[in-house]
Amino acid sequence: MEALSPATPYTPKSTNPNPQTPTQSPSPLAASSARLWRPTAQRNLRNQWSKLASLRQQWESASSSGRAYATLLVNSYLSIKYMPSRELGVLSDMPDILKKASQKLLKQQELHRSKLLSSYKDMVSVVTNMVKTSRSMRCFVKGSSNSPLLQFSGYSECNNDPGDGGGIPVFTFWSISCFEKVAEELVHMLILELNLKRLLVVDLLSVSCKVPTANSLHWSEELYPGEFGDLSMCNLLSEETCKPVYPRLNGQKSDKPTIRRNHQQPDHDVLQVYLTTWRIEVNIDTHRVDEIFAEVGEEIHCRLS
Repeated sequence: MEALSPATPYTPKSTNPNPQTPTQSPSPLAASSARLWRPTAQRNLRNQWSKLASLRQQWESASSSGRAYATLLVNSYLSIKYMPSRELGVLSDMPDILKKASQKLLKQQELHRSKLLSSYKDMVSVVTNMVKTSRSMRCFVKGSSNSPLLQFSGYSECNNDPGDGGGIPVFTFWSISCFEKVAEELVHMLILELNLKRLLVVDLLSVSCKVPTANSLHWSEELYPGEFGDLSMCNLLSEETCKPVYPRLNGQKSDKPTIRRNHQQPDHDVLQVYLTTWRIEVNIDTHRVDEIFAEVGEEIHCRLS
């Protein structure tokens, strides 16, 4: 595969938001207006964090399904590859047994490819929705702030309204920016893991016993129509090259890598490493994810599970 220039990765503003000591700034809302703003902001935050909790479960489901289909794909590929060298025992005298078995395994392999790609699309959908949700935590005044009956919106109608109530605590301690920071930290982990899984999907979809293979994919190709638009929402598409940025590990600096794809198919050991890497989700700190939802749930007085 060709060399790619990485784009600026999606990174949280801070991985240590210190929500107990939010920065206070003068509120653009009057005291009476702030009293009306807070309940609406509270409802919005509960809704958005409930969505994030649900999306987390959807990610786990899609990732688990993807791993299952990847395993089936690998097994069918290895069965086809090594079948000619196997002892057939009592099946030795049956004509065309190897050919018929291989044809059936090839059909299964195509089905597993399709299912694996579908699971990947589900994971992309989850992460794009998490990005949207993490950016929807502010609550803006709708219409004139001089109105005796204030209304609120999820988008700004006034440049002077940042939608954060001036940095005041929404519930007990945390301001809007504190909620946003931990949401960004959470989403950042999922984005990095999604990009790593894309690397595995590209290679897994390319495995074939046919020479030359007709399934070979390149990192710079769309895996499904509209994929690049979805990746762009997650800052996983280079603005310079309009191609996906190369995956990296959480905490690793983004260098200028070269993606190489030789014509040799991965062997059994390499494929096992792929499946193990998929399963352990190296970019997601599960303990930290649980901690984030526990901390937020305590602050908003809502169990997130």
